[in-house]
Amino acid sequence: MLVAAAPAMLVAAAPAMAQERGAHAIALHGAPKYGPDFQHFDYANPNAPKGGEVKLSAFGGFDNLNPFILRGQTAAGSGLVFQTLTTGSGDEVTTEYGLLAETIQIAPDRSAVSFTLRPQARFSDGTPVTADDVLWSFQTLREKGHPLYRTYYADVVKAEKTGERTVTFTFRNTDNPELPIIMGALSVLPKHAFENRDFAATTLEPMVGSGPYVVAEVQPGRSITYQRVADWWAKDLPVNRGRYNFDRLRYDYYRDLDVAFEAFKAGAYDFRLEHSSKNWTTGYNTPAVKDGEIVREEIKHQDPQGMQAFVFNIRRPIFQDRRVREALNYLFDYEWTRANLFYGLYQRTKSFFANSELAATGLPSPAELALLEPYRGKIPDELFSKPFEPPKTDGSGNIRPNLRAALGIFKEAGWDLKNNKLTNLETGAPFRFEILIAQADLERVIQPFLRNLERAGIEASIRVVDTAQYQNRMDNFDFDMTTERLAQSLSPGNEQRDYWESSRADQPGSRNTIGIKNPVVDALVEKIIAAPDREAQIAATRALDRVLLWNWYVIPHWHDSVHRVAYWNRFSHPPIAAKYGLGFSDTWWVDPAKNARLTSSARRAAAP
Repeated sequence: MLVAAAPAMLVAAAPAMAQERGAHAIALHGAPKYGPDFQHFDYANPNAPKGGEVKLSAFGGFDNLNPFILRGQTAAGSGLVFQTLTTGSGDEVTTEYGLLAETIQIAPDRSAVSFTLRPQARFSDGTPVTADDVLWSFQTLREKGHPLYRTYYADVVKAEKTGERTVTFTFRNTDNPELPIIMGALSVLPKHAFENRDFAATTLEPMVGSGPYVVAEVQPGRSITYQRVADWWAKDLPVNRGRYNFDRLRYDYYRDLDVAFEAFKAGAYDFRLEHSSKNWTTGYNTPAVKDGEIVREEIKHQDPQGMQAFVFNIRRPIFQDRRVREALNYLFDYEWTRANLFYGLYQRTKSFFANSELAATGLPSPAELALLEPYRGKIPDELFSKPFEPPKTDGSGNIRPNLRAALGIFKEAGWDLKNNKLTNLETGAPFRFEILIAQADLERVIQPFLRNLERAGIEASIRVVDTAQYQNRMDNFDFDMTTERLAQSLSPGNEQRDYWESSRADQPGSRNTIGIKNPVVDALVEKIIAAPDREAQIAATRALDRVLLWNWYVIPHWHDSVHRVAYWNRFSHPPIAAKYGLGFSDTWWVDPAKNARLTSSARRAAAP
């Protein structure tokens, strides 16, 4: 689903000139890095050659080319077709530049924002992008799009055409300084293309957009191919120079990740972001790697990692007691898992905002305490006196100390061992649950956890389903426990409502997967949204982080600060990498000389 990745950026007090004439960009702190006359982003090569066909992989299947609705599984790469009013840069946290919008004008009291469209902006069918398209997109997404949009745009009370190419959004109040950024992230769709179509229905008919690519070929559930628009209206904009260099991008779908890995080594596709420590450590011992035909590279990044974890569905009665969730944390042996399954890679996640300055560390700061003290007695006492740490083991596989601690906490919560079964002392019901996953390769990580659960008298099982069933069950919260990554940006804001607030807990398709209904969490989310500056935003986010962590809503997994990539040696990329994001399909290119050598090598290998 195409919603901006939570760029909840505050808008700096703009110079008078910017307020009068409109600005090319808006920023949180000071001026944007790139001025009005910049030529290209530093991490993009404006001289990168265009051309080449690239094959990529995707997992599962797809039955929908409309990424803006709840129904269906959206095809990989669909974001390449569409454009938003503004776009961020990959080396700044809190700046947005005009894309479809030529200028951005914020009301002095921040009660409204206006976007003036570029006169040359065009959809892929050649029709101009108009103010009416912007208004229609806003109204349609809010009324017929994914339920998230209703929350995302809830504080917009009016959208109107205020000039031939200008649209103005008026806000309910001025307490949410991220709203101009949120509206800049609006995807603009062609009104005329939907006159005889149901926007809310899934479709395999290619949609019209204004982006750098169009859908060229669709094999439902099997592959999708995108073709670069040679005369793309935005190709010479400074925000796009050196980007979108591949002529064609094809995604082939695999239903087994092991099969996909073997297919990569056989040359079936070109580029792989490696998520398996086992593959990275032991799986690339092939002639193609030794001969330099496959390149392995670790690229450092500063991307916030959010929280990957075993996620409880606290709508289920057995998980509603915080003590039960804490006890279960004692039964996941991360240290053994890292040593024996991850080959020493990765680091333990201890925050819902991991790998960023937003993560809570140590004890609460004075600014955090000012936010948390009013809720003393309503939030776990530990967060005031202890830094959060998930339970640890010695990594030997002997979890007796953790097992004793877990059983003690279970007993406090009304569960005890009877005939070696953890049993509810009031109802006599056994402790039993299922872990829902769509990736079978996760079983090797979950099975040791299940053995530890069994030692505590808990009957747990794994249910592996296909991606379509998994998505449907997740949208409707039909699971006990699952594995999930709760992604975050460096500037949290409005989207946090969808992750945590009580109003979203029972809304199908929301990101409140856990089912949290906690008034303190609700209040802290609003503090984040209304934060007047970066320092206040950081303090409120860290305070929220502590409340989420100490409520044991998840069993934290792991994260990393490098991208591990493997690719057939036909590509080059800029010497300066973006701080945030990998950007393979964005700034890399097919290097003609490398491609020729690789092609020649392949021909020699195939010769009789």
